[in-house]
Amino acid sequence: MLSHKKSLNILKKTNALLEGHFVLSSGLHSPIYIQCAKLLSFPNQADKICRSLAQKIKKNFKKIDLILAPAMGGIIIGYEIGKLLKKETIFCERVNGKFFLRRGFFIKKNSKVLIIEDVITTGKSSMECVKLIEKAKAKLIGFASIIDRSNKKTLMIKKNIISHLKIEVPTYKKNQIPLSLKSKPISTPGSRFNR
Repeated sequence: MLSHKKSLNILKKTNALLEGHFVLSSGLHSPIYIQCAKLLSFPNQADKICRSLAQKIKKNFKKIDLILAPAMGGIIIGYEIGKLLKKETIFCERVNGKFFLRRGFFIKKNSKVLIIEDVITTGKSSMECVKLIEKAKAKLIGFASIIDRSNKKTLMIKKNIISHLKIEVPTYKKNQIPLSLKSKPISTPGSRFNR
C-alpha cells in the first residue's frame, strides 16, 4: 500500500491538495483545499492511489456485488475501483436536486452494495445514495473514498469509512479566521463558484 507521505506528495504534485486561503463551497474559510478531480486528471498518478484503496477495500469487505458512486465526483473513482475489483459499477445523478438511478442502472434486491466517493466531508451525498439502496431492498456494506476529511461533529455516516487517506481540514467562520490565514489572499476554487 502507498504510504501517507507518498500519497500527500502525489496529491500536491497534481494540485489536488492546495495550501493557501480558500473559501469553501460551504462559505467557511480554510488553509487547505482538496479537489480530487485534479488527481484524476493524471491517470498514472491516480492509479497508484486507486490500487492502494482497492487493497484496503478487499481487506475490509469480503463480499461486494455492486459499487454505487454519486455523480460527479464519484464516477471516475467508482469506475477505477470497480475495474480493479472486477465489480459492476453504476452511478446515480441528481435530477432537480435529488439522486436517481438513470441510464438503465438498477440495484438488484438483496445485493451487497459499496458506496464509493472521491472525498467524504459530511457524508450527505453518501447518505442520499443509501436511500437508493434501501429502496431497492439491497444491503449497504459500507463506504469508501480516496480522502476522508470528515469530522465527528458534521459526519452523517455512522459506519466506518474505508479511505486511502484521512486528512484533517481546519475550517473557520468568517468572523473567526486566524491572523495567519487572514494575511493570505483569498481563493474560491470550488466547482460551485466556477460556472
